[in-house]
Amino acid sequence: QAHLVESGGDLVQPGGSLRLSCATSGVTLPITAVGWFRQAPGKEREGVSCISTRDGSTHYVDSVKGRFTISRDNANSTVYLEMSGLETEDPAVYYCVADQVLPCTVVLRGVAELDYWGQGTQVTVSS
Repeated sequence: QAHLVESGGDLVQPGGSLRLSCATSGVTLPITAVGWFRQAPGKEREGVSCISTRDGSTHYVDSVKGRFTISRDNANSTVYLEMSGLETEDPAVYYCVADQVLPCTVVLRGVAELDYWGQGTQVTVSS
């Protein structure tokens, strides 16, 4: 059973919206943070957003603030990334990540080895 399973990637027009989902039911141990990374062709992987499972605090990279919203549904063990105002710099494979120890502030830096990665879901923005 996969630990993290993403879904929701699609082709949208500039300015459009998408909701990505990350099912975390495959993770049986307690986790401190669930987040999203993205990687576009030829670019480095980038931490996009994260939500703390301890206090529910949310964190975003500057380029998506005001456009993306991360949330979690504990009943369904799912974390969502609502994306609006999608721009030409947003297309990438989006990966769900989770860690058992690290806080969001460290997770998003992308320098630590994280405990769980999903397989990714493709987001394409094109007219």
